[in-house]
Amino acid sequence: MIKAFIFDLDGTLVQTEILKAKSYGRAAVELAPDWFTEDEVIEAFKEVVGRPREEVAQRLMQRFGLEDAARARLDALQVSTPFQVFLQVRMGIYESMLADPQVLLDHLCPDNLALLQWARRNGYRTGLATMSHCPQVMRVLEILNIRSELDFIATRDDVEHGKPDPEIYTLVARALQVRPEECLIIEDSLTGVKAALAAGMGCIVVTTDFTRRSIHESGLVDKRWIVDHPPDLESVAKAFIKEKKTLRETIS
Repeated sequence: MIKAFIFDLDGTLVQTEILKAKSYGRAAVELAPDWFTEDEVIEAFKEVVGRPREEVAQRLMQRFGLEDAARARLDALQVSTPFQVFLQVRMGIYESMLADPQVLLDHLCPDNLALLQWARRNGYRTGLATMSHCPQVMRVLEILNIRSELDFIATRDDVEHGKPDPEIYTLVARALQVRPEECLIIEDSLTGVKAALAAGMGCIVVTTDFTRRSIHESGLVDKRWIVDHPPDLESVAKAFIKEKKTLRETIS
């Protein structure tokens, strides 16, 4: 029986993934003007969506040959490695985006947020498990005014290993005092799906333009639990809950 809903944040409750993709694209172009376009970097971001920012930065730097350009700015930014340069430039761009509340409000995911509110109204425990860092997470939740809808929040700062390691989902389940099989995860990325399944939890995937192809090609999730049309999410979640309840009653 499902007792708790645990939500991802980026790409699930708010479409910050497109903002992150743009920030990486603009940072890359700032480091190496005229080598490639922002759109090319955004397209490459699809391959690393959901990964920790350090891994994203390193993969994109390698893909677009940014190491020398970043190394030239080590002293100016007072960091030790090229990927830190890329991250600092990118974070400055991303934080300027988050500074405007309207940008986030324009990118929220209304159907996914509606499911969170439905879960609260119907007595389910609710949690958040995100690979974003705490300051950015709290700003997003404040702007969306949903902090009070969540019983427990875990960010990248709370775990040693990021998704696809199951650590963060296991942490949230313990905090909510539920067993893994009693959790239903709402995700958008393949990395998040792998983490949820590794934790022994149920998972519904609401795909985005960044994740749709990889989710379907992976074969990790029953197609019944893949939502390509977000308005269908609530009905799919209810069907998932009903199936789990029926299975439990049959076993009993």
